[in-house]
Amino acid sequence: MRLQGPGFPAASRLFQALVRRPLIKLFARKAPSSVSGGAESGTLSLAYFSNGLLEEIDVDIREIKVEGYEKVLRAEDSETGLLGFIAVHSTVLGPAAGGMRIWWYEDEKDALTDVLRLAEGMSYKSAVARTGLGGGKAVMVSKPEGKTPERLRAMGRFVDSLGGAYRIAEDVGCTVDDLMIVREETQWVTGLPQNIGGSGDPSPATAKGCELAVRATLKRVFGSDSFEGRRISVLGTGAVGGRLVRHLVQGGAQVLAFDINKERQQQLATELGIELAASQDELMQSECDLLSPCALGAILNDESIPKLRCKAVAGAANNQLLAPKHGAMLQERGILYAPDYVVNAGGIVNIGVEFAPGGYSEKLAYEKIERIPEALNEIFDLAEREGLPTAEAAQRVADQIIEEGRRQQPSGAGKDPA
Repeated sequence: MRLQGPGFPAASRLFQALVRRPLIKLFARKAPSSVSGGAESGTLSLAYFSNGLLEEIDVDIREIKVEGYEKVLRAEDSETGLLGFIAVHSTVLGPAAGGMRIWWYEDEKDALTDVLRLAEGMSYKSAVARTGLGGGKAVMVSKPEGKTPERLRAMGRFVDSLGGAYRIAEDVGCTVDDLMIVREETQWVTGLPQNIGGSGDPSPATAKGCELAVRATLKRVFGSDSFEGRRISVLGTGAVGGRLVRHLVQGGAQVLAFDINKERQQQLATELGIELAASQDELMQSECDLLSPCALGAILNDESIPKLRCKAVAGAANNQLLAPKHGAMLQERGILYAPDYVVNAGGIVNIGVEFAPGGYSEKLAYEKIERIPEALNEIFDLAEREGLPTAEAAQRVADQIIEEGRRQQPSGAGKDPA
């Protein structure tokens, strides 16, 4: 399997870069403030100090050198069975933030591919949404029944080893309850319940941002942002997709949905009276005004794009394009693509407000989320003006914002995560 996207070498080549060395001992404290690493050897060797007190943790942590990424780490803990990855793509605009995906990957290379693509997307998402954060992501390789408190605590120690350069949050397979366990080992956790000062479940914010982005996309194509009478196909009815379906139905849209969780989709259909597709393929090939992918990524590819019967695509799933060329394929077919990391930015915007002076404010968070259509229209305008695929236009905007941030800092330095 090859890594798709700009600058990604083959996954197998990356795994050859893993340093096969004996178990290292990682010294850490609960609230680290400084870090030094051995970059040339490729093996992470860290020491954190607090009033002369050190806590010793045995974890096999190995650094993987990946061009374009500040740090990519693999952690394995034989005692708990943890196998995890953290990718820090960029801290130029602020500490890297992104969710932890808990998923069963048949091959480690697939897990690495996923964490790299997701971390890069988080950098661009945070940049375009101007959150003041960088981009990172974590992956825990686990089946649902393997998500034990012991493994989550081990993941917390893994996160803590980066000293705040990466802030963990929810993602697929990870809940607020899981983060509360991770928090027992590290302070670098975001999206915690509001009653303890966090921003809470990011799903409502993500869904709201997605709703606004869908409206902006419809207006671009049809001249009106109204849902009334529009036929919209939604793939995935989970925490975000299910909320989006409710927004659409409340606005008068005719919704066709599909989810691999049959019970969940049936509950939504019974509650809202929506139509259900018999399969993912049926939904993807349905005639509609707009397709909204809200499940896993890589759904827009060589096989699916020629079969699409929609005028636009705007959804909450990450990494919807399997490769950059698929943005051009959509453009050639006359299908307007709303770049996923702009559409689904509501969650990271919500989390970013945790770092505002005075702490988290839901009012401020949703005021910022209301700006997502503005960011999307800037990208649509650039794409139209330059004749670019919208995905390429979005990348240009994000790269420009990151480069502006880099010019304002000392050479090679990211922002202090504290």
